[in-house]
Amino acid sequence: MAESAVMASGPAADPSTALMLRVRDGDAGAFEQLVAAWQDRLVTLFLNHTGDHATAEDLSQEVFLRVYRARERYEPTAKFTTWIHTIATNVARDLAQRHYKRREKGMPVSAAASSSAIGLDQLAVAASGLMPARQADRDELQGVVRAAVAGLAERQRMAVLLAKFEHCSYEEIAAAMQLTVPAVKSLLFRARDQLKAALAAYVGEERP
Repeated sequence: MAESAVMASGPAADPSTALMLRVRDGDAGAFEQLVAAWQDRLVTLFLNHTGDHATAEDLSQEVFLRVYRARERYEPTAKFTTWIHTIATNVARDLAQRHYKRREKGMPVSAAASSSAIGLDQLAVAASGLMPARQADRDELQGVVRAAVAGLAERQRMAVLLAKFEHCSYEEIAAAMQLTVPAVKSLLFRARDQLKAALAAYVGEERP
């Protein structure tokens, strides 16, 4: 699905949509405002997705580049959040494909896991459906969490981040990831089970 043609039930009457319409009309100042409004969110999303701050910043800049390139084709037929999350998902997928090709060629792939991932430990625990049972050493827990999140398939990881970090609905995640709602639910269900198994030693069963 083209990034400029994501469909939804109607446009979102939010500041980002208004800014993007101004960007479409050639307002350079509006683009700067849009970047200021979304940069931290995108960097944090990609940081939690990749575990590496430099990569997260590069990916967020790639999103803004694609937004700018698509400006003249932009139509507010979807929520702006869905539109930009679609672009972010495509950027993350392209990164995963590049890494896969590098592995096929026997080339090293940078996969540094930064301990500065914002809220990643809390996010992974929440996504697992478990509740903290004891106060684990923070560095130890972060290491386990990074391994658990890294162990998720790329699409599972992005679905979890969109659901738990960006608070997207099933429908919004489906639109952004170009999947059906049942497929999104399946991704999240499998991710929850995998995270639950990985974190079981550090957290307890979900309280009623």
